[in-house]
Amino acid sequence: MGLVEGQHPVANFQKDIEQLNLLSVKEAESEFLKCCGSRSWALQMAEARPFASFNELTETADRTWWELESGDWLEAFHSHPRIGERKAATSTSEQSRNWSAAEQAGVSNAAAQTLQALADLNKEYEDKFGYIFIVCATGKSSDEMLAILRGRLQNNPDEELRIAAAEQAKITELRLKKLVEI
Repeated sequence: MGLVEGQHPVANFQKDIEQLNLLSVKEAESEFLKCCGSRSWALQMAEARPFASFNELTETADRTWWELESGDWLEAFHSHPRIGERKAATSTSEQSRNWSAAEQAGVSNAAAQTLQALADLNKEYEDKFGYIFIVCATGKSSDEMLAILRGRLQNNPDEELRIAAAEQAKITELRLKKLVEI
């Protein structure tokens, strides 16, 4: 779904939205699961098609996300590997795993001490909140992620769940851009 020589990027985007709109519900659901690991969200997105624009796609994605139950959010969180790790708790597509690896590139050159601190605090976070630490890691260094993790450990469970859900929403939007190659 890349650009054809001489093709305007908006034209390519429209073509990709059209391709997404033409998939069967099951195929579209599979594509949306690459962006967010909540099956309920992915199915609702597949059923909400057709989308006329990327704005409509992301507005629907965001509205649908915030209308879900907390269990759906937790399902999405489990589709991510812990910061500094490669494997998620649940099975995910190869595309989703590749996107996670790229999003977490900031930890690839982290010092051993930073990686150990991330691992230790990830465990503390999971023990406190019952799910993995979710952060939109794109463009963040390992030290930035570590500082965010330390700060978020101070939150109460209700506040933290909303923050984690907002981070998932950011990740989803970035992945939707990748899905339709904007």
